[in-house]
Amino acid sequence: MEKVKLNRLSELTAIARKRELTPEEKSEREALRNEYRRSVIANLTGQLEATTIIEPDGSRIKVSDMKRSGEDKIK
Repeated sequence: MEKVKLNRLSELTAIARKRELTPEEKSEREALRNEYRRSVIANLTGQLEATTIIEPDGSRIKVSDMKRSGEDKIK
């Protein structure tokens, strides 16, 4: 997310603490919050996909290769 948008989100949050936001400001803040959430999730997903778990026996398992159903390759 761009620095300008983060600053605007912070500004709207500060305004909300002082007074009630207008409907336009509320919708802008909600859109910025959603964009921020998507950005955080994308960054975390990228980090996890690049993560490798090293087992005590020295074997390596990429997190992206693990099953998503709750079962994993570690037993």
